[in-house]
Amino acid sequence: MYQEERLQGILQHMQRHERISIEEICELFDVSRDTARRDIVKLEEQGRILRTRGGAIWPTLNKEVSGYGDRLNLEPGVKRAIGRAAASLLKNGDYVFMDASTTARHAAEWIRTDNHIVVTNSMDIAGLLSPRDGFQVHLLGGTVHPVHRFIYGARTIDMLSDYQADKPLVGTGGLAEIGMTSPFEEEGYVLREMMRRADQVILLADHTKFGLHQFFRVAGLERIDMLITDQDPPPGLKEALLKHDIEIILAEGEK
Repeated sequence: MYQEERLQGILQHMQRHERISIEEICELFDVSRDTARRDIVKLEEQGRILRTRGGAIWPTLNKEVSGYGDRLNLEPGVKRAIGRAAASLLKNGDYVFMDASTTARHAAEWIRTDNHIVVTNSMDIAGLLSPRDGFQVHLLGGTVHPVHRFIYGARTIDMLSDYQADKPLVGTGGLAEIGMTSPFEEEGYVLREMMRRADQVILLADHTKFGLHQFFRVAGLERIDMLITDQDPPPGLKEALLKHDIEIILAEGEK
């Protein structure tokens, strides 16, 4: 097995268990302790993990922020499956908040119901849904983020305070026992207000978000009603989700 393949395997193990020991690397990949140590050093140099005595753990703070186009093309099959499952939960006539996450954009593509009022801070979702019959789209005003294509700011929050919706379909940068986190404080306030002003909060998050802690804490798990994802969350996170009576739906289909 090449080193790059082992490194991916190590990261996948850590996504599920949040840590790994030198002994576990040796057993999982049938390599020597010296090779296992070199793999850990390589991952630390890449900023992916933190070395500990005898192994590695996830960094507490994840600082990676990919551009919108890169995120849209990351795990596209998984996001399409989650988006399709989310869209299937909508009923004709629902009023919906949608954020600027790439998974929410996939959900917008899969909506087959009609007579919806959609409030969004996503330029892409507004452009996608506004030409469709049976949709009334409200694009929130404010400051445009040129790279990540969302609208934010005091004006955005002020507009949101006048709306109420049945459901928000929203994504997250990270999902852990502490709740939802985002790399962007500005967008985090928009997400928080969407969740506060909706009856049933539906979170869309693929497995790569599990265990991630990003810069800004958007909301605790108590604010989430339903999680749509593609894999069972790791044991600690799943226990926390179930403790808060969050329904977990595993999306089926293209992966």
